Amino acid sequence: MLFTLCKIEDVPADEPLRVELSDGHVVAVYHWEGAFYCTDDLCSHGEASLADGYVEDGAVVCPYHMGSFCIRSGEPRAAPCSEPIAAYAVTIANGELRIERRADHD
Repeated sequence: MLFTLCKIEDVPADEPLRVELSDGHVVAVYHWEGAFYCTDDLCSHGEASLADGYVEDGAVVCPYHMGSFCIRSGEPRAAPCSEPIAAYAVTIANGELRIERRADHD
C-alpha cells in the first residue's frame, strides 16, 4: 500500500519527524545529507519514539538508552539495540514524500 508521508519541506534537516500513516502505523522520517529516509518510529529495545531522538552519522539515536539504528536499513548500530526496525524506501512525487508498506508489517 502506498502512503503519503508529508511535504518535502516538512522534514527538518538532521531531525526526525514523527508521522502517523492513514492506517495508524507510526514512522519516523529523516532528511540527512540531502536525502530522505523512513523507518518505523518505535525502538525495538524499548517503548521509545525514535522521532524524539536525533540523527548522527546516518543513524537515529534512541532517546531512552542511546542505542541507535541505521536510517537506511533499520539495522541496529549501538547497544542496547539488537533487533532491527523496518526501513522503507522513500519516493518523491509532486513535492511529497511517499513510502510503500506491505499490510503484513506490524
